[in-house]
Order: sequence, then C-alpha cells, then structure tokens
Amino acid sequence: MRDVAVLGVGMHPWGKFADRSVTDLCRVAVGAALDDAGVSWRDVEAVAAASSRFSGGKGWGLNGNDVVEDMGSTGIPVYNLSAGCAAGGNAFNVGYSLVAGGLHDVVLVVGGEKMPKGFIQTSGVDEETDPEYLRQLCVGMPGPAFWALLCRQRMAALGTTEQHLAMVAVKAHQVGMHNPYARFRKEFTLEDVLSSNMVSDPLRLFEICPVSDGAAAAVICSADKARRLTTKPIWIAGSAVATARFDDGLPRGLAGMVPLGGTFHSEAASAVGKALEQAAAGPEDLDLVELQDNTVYYELAFPEDWGLCQPGEAEQLLEKGETLPTGKMPINASGGFLCFGEATTAMGVFQVCELTWQLRGAAGARQVPEAGLGLAQTLGLGGNATAVVLKR
Repeated sequence: MRDVAVLGVGMHPWGKFADRSVTDLCRVAVGAALDDAGVSWRDVEAVAAASSRFSGGKGWGLNGNDVVEDMGSTGIPVYNLSAGCAAGGNAFNVGYSLVAGGLHDVVLVVGGEKMPKGFIQTSGVDEETDPEYLRQLCVGMPGPAFWALLCRQRMAALGTTEQHLAMVAVKAHQVGMHNPYARFRKEFTLEDVLSSNMVSDPLRLFEICPVSDGAAAAVICSADKARRLTTKPIWIAGSAVATARFDDGLPRGLAGMVPLGGTFHSEAASAVGKALEQAAAGPEDLDLVELQDNTVYYELAFPEDWGLCQPGEAEQLLEKGETLPTGKMPINASGGFLCFGEATTAMGVFQVCELTWQLRGAAGARQVPEAGLGLAQTLGLGGNATAVVLKR
C-alpha cells in the first residue's frame, strides 16, 4: 500500500438554499478543493462520491455522475457510495484505497446534500418487510427519541445532568461562531440552551442538530504526486470502515443484549480502533477529534467508548474546558454537527476538511495549538461507521 496525502480541500457553507441544487453546492466545494490542491479538473483520475436518495443524482443517488457531467465529462470512473450519514467517510475510504492500492494517483472525494424538512425518514418505502419502516410505524421513534433514551441511560448510570448536556451545546457554539462555513454562528449561554424548547426529554432544541444543505470535497493523491506539488502535505495515517456487532446492545434485528462492560455503537468503536491501529497510534496520541454529534450525548459517550478518557470522566473534562481547542482533549473545534446541521452524505468529507485546516494551522480563532494528529468519525444508518486519522 502506498502513502496517500490530502492535497486540497474545499467546502460550500452549510445552510438551507432553496434556489441552489446539490450540484450547485458541489461545484463550489469541488472548485475550492481543486484550487487548494493546485490541480485542474483534467488531473482528476477518479471520483468517489457520497450519495443518497434525498437529493440529486437523477433520483438514484448518482451524485458523482452529476458532478462529473457538471465539471466536464472526461471519461473517468465514478464510485457512488451510500452508507447513510457515514457515506462521506465511506467515499473517502474508497478514494483512499484507490490511491493507496496504486490504481490512481489523483482522486476527488465529494459529498453534497440537500435535506428535506423535518425528521429524517430512514425508510424510503412503505414495505412491511423493512425493519426501519416498521420501527417508525410501530414504535414511532425518530432520532431525538432514540438519543433521549441513550441520555437517560447515561444519566442514571453516571450522574450526567441536564446542565452537562447543555454545556456541550454552549461549547460547540463558542467555537463554531468562528467557523465561516457553519450554519449557526451564534454564541449561546447555558440559560439559552436550557430554556430552548423540549424536543424529547431530556433533549432540548439547541442540543440536537437540525438538517442542512451543504457540500465538501477533498483531492487526495499519491506521495510522489504530493511531494511534487506541495512542501507540506497532510498524510492519511489511517482510514477504516466498520459495521455493528451483534452484541453492541442496540436493537438491530435480533440484537439487544449488551454484555457486562460492552458498549453501544460498536461500529464506531471498531472503525476508530482500526484507523488508530493503521496509524500506529493510540487515543492518547490524538491532538483533536471531530466526532458525529447529532446530539450532545455523543460528545460525552464516544470519547469514553474509544479510550480518550475513563467512563464518567467526560463531564469533568467538559467542566474544566478541556474539550475546547485550547484544552487537552479538543473535540469538534469546527463547531460540529450542532453548529453545521446535518447534510448527511457530506459530513465525513466536512470533517476531513476541518482536520486538514487544523493540521495546516489554518483554522483561525478555533485553531488547536500545534495540532499534529487528528481523528474524524461518522456513524450511519444500517450500523455503518467510518474513521479517518490524518497527520502532518
């Protein structure tokens, strides 16, 4: 396997854009990534695209083909990936594999999404053999209700309070206000968060990410190519994809029993572990983490699941300011999903952009000092998860 570098990254700001198509958003992100990399569209040898049924893609999730037609039909191969909210990270893993395996020297990874209003409907058809359709029809549990149950379990087991949950949101907006690509660039007080509308007890409106439109892109290349084009490449130290195990405690199919000492979201823990192993690093070596915070719960639970801190310690680190960019365990210096909103398939690529800027020292007021090793993680429908480790 060859060494692979991130040569350039680009984004379209997150928000809601009624007058722009997903291809319009992707065009901006791709153009910015190409400019940042110092290459032209004709230098791109393949495209790995995160796609979904929500927007574009000729109705079939063919986002990569739309991008190629828009940028110029040069005959290059396109790989369209669908993995729910993990699609962007999954596409990045495929792009990385294409370069690391020697098939291509320059690959574009892109994710773009325009989300419908309201709760994400996970099932696309009214089909009684579809477990996701049955879950929504019979149980009536959209994402916020599921996350609320996870919160209640943590509160009972570890003493997490509603104030702790609100503090995560306050911290997110404290740093996200400095990110020009974030949708919500407004600082909140603890009182603001705790007085926001209750959505699913104990989770309030400002503690759950909304749905957004957005796009992000990255140009990745072989080491030889990178050394010819830049003196400061960002290296892909690890890239992994995983799915859920039977024993992770969440009700997938027949699963639902978690063993003593087990964890929820085994797919995320597996992907993170594999990516760190590839990078020959441990959790203690990370300088920053971009994790999937659909809700504030995950910023408390995931660091403990992955060994960044001990069970029950996340709240203490939060209280001490250690998860800020200037702390000893910076989490979501971008502002995270809470400040961006979720444009599902673009999220894994957005995280790669943020890590790249941080490792270059180009993140401005949200910069993590002397960042040298960063982790990005996504989690998607179907028990999908991805993790990426970048280093300078």
